[in-house]
Amino acid sequence: MKTDRQTDKTDESKTDRQTDRQTDRQTDRQTDRQTDRQTDRQTDRQTDRQTDRQTDRQTDRQTDRQTDRQTDRQTDRQTDRQTDRQTDRQTDRQTDRQTDRQTDRQTDRQTDRQTDRQTDRQTDRQTDR
Repeated sequence: MKTDRQTDKTDESKTDRQTDRQTDRQTDRQTDRQTDRQTDRQTDRQTDRQTDRQTDRQTDRQTDRQTDRQTDRQTDRQTDRQTDRQTDRQTDRQTDRQTDRQTDRQTDRQTDRQTDRQTDRQTDRQTDR
């Protein structure tokens, strides 16, 4: 049979093991919680960074597109205006030239007719004499 001393030692040993197990469990739980928190924080940071980068890229692309469109519109307008001006000038010049030529022809014809008439009259007069 066991002596009281032996029983006490056995009980103490049991208690020590139990306490050790509990302490180990608590320590494990605490370590697990801390690790989980750290992992969560790190993951959150990474996700935030990625989201920020992606959002920045999208915003940059959109801004670039808008700027490009606006610049294109302005350039198109300017080019259109310039082309219109040039076309108008050319058309005006051509029209002016044609009108001038036509007028010159008509004037020349009239002058020629008058001159011819006068010459004819004079010739007729001289012949009549």
